[in-house]
Amino acid sequence: MSVELEVGRRAVVRVPGSTANLGPGFDTLGMAVSMYDTVEVEVIASGLEVVIHGEGEEDLPRDSSHLVVKALHSGLAAADVTAPGLRLVCTNTIPQSRGLGSSAAAAVAGVLAANALAGFPLDEDRLVQLSSTFEGHPDNAGASVLGRAVVSWTEIPVDGRSQPAYRAVSIPVHEGIRATALVPDFHASTQAVRRVLPSHVTHTDARFNVSRTAVMTVALQSHPALLWEGTRDRLHQPYRADVLPVTAEWVNRLRNRGYAAYLSGAGPTVMVLSTEPVEPSILAEAREAGLAVHELEVADKPTVQVGTA
Repeated sequence: MSVELEVGRRAVVRVPGSTANLGPGFDTLGMAVSMYDTVEVEVIASGLEVVIHGEGEEDLPRDSSHLVVKALHSGLAAADVTAPGLRLVCTNTIPQSRGLGSSAAAAVAGVLAANALAGFPLDEDRLVQLSSTFEGHPDNAGASVLGRAVVSWTEIPVDGRSQPAYRAVSIPVHEGIRATALVPDFHASTQAVRRVLPSHVTHTDARFNVSRTAVMTVALQSHPALLWEGTRDRLHQPYRADVLPVTAEWVNRLRNRGYAAYLSGAGPTVMVLSTEPVEPSILAEAREAGLAVHELEVADKPTVQVGTA
């Protein structure tokens, strides 16, 4: 029998954004970065109240269709608890629909808040599974749950009826690696950007990406000099160039100058991984072209606080 949470119980979670694919690791590699969404959840006597500040405050729903609310209910059900009512205050700094893991962060925030309210019955594997279900792939959500970088994968059940199992393991990141995000002033639809991908690729291209993904895991952990080579890709970025021309132009421009630049997630953000700051003149060019510049660090796990109002 489910346990009903006491009115006044409260949880606050702060979840990092993420950059996915990291070049060749399509739906596999992810890394948490230091931009954050914060969600405060309080159990109330009845109803649902949703308050939104910051990114998305003019567009996001304030009812049960809000992704944080959906994930919160999923987490409560997994923890076998219920709430008579909920009040959420979402403070968002992760740009929406820009390839920086805003939707994954929302799902992770909801699941983590539910776990905290319930007394932390769910382990990290379960948290990755629950939050990744909303995404359909675990690279962003895995990074936002576990922090640092992750290698992730999806196990498809052979019976064709069970739900996929989403897995992620954290890997350490060399302390010198930093991230610089160049964010265009337009949204990208993950579904639309995925539709341009071919259903088949050549064995040569597959082999190329397997090798570069392996190189990238080494570059991240201990050999950052390999970041440029490790971010090369033939599986998805070439096909997305036509629908994201601004992004493709900046990725090519930066790579031609020796920077390990790539399309972050489904875009349109351009991400650069490096051990030294990107040249100020390049960042100035980006700003003049209308791109927002965010100089970031690799982020650790989310923070979670629980108590009573």
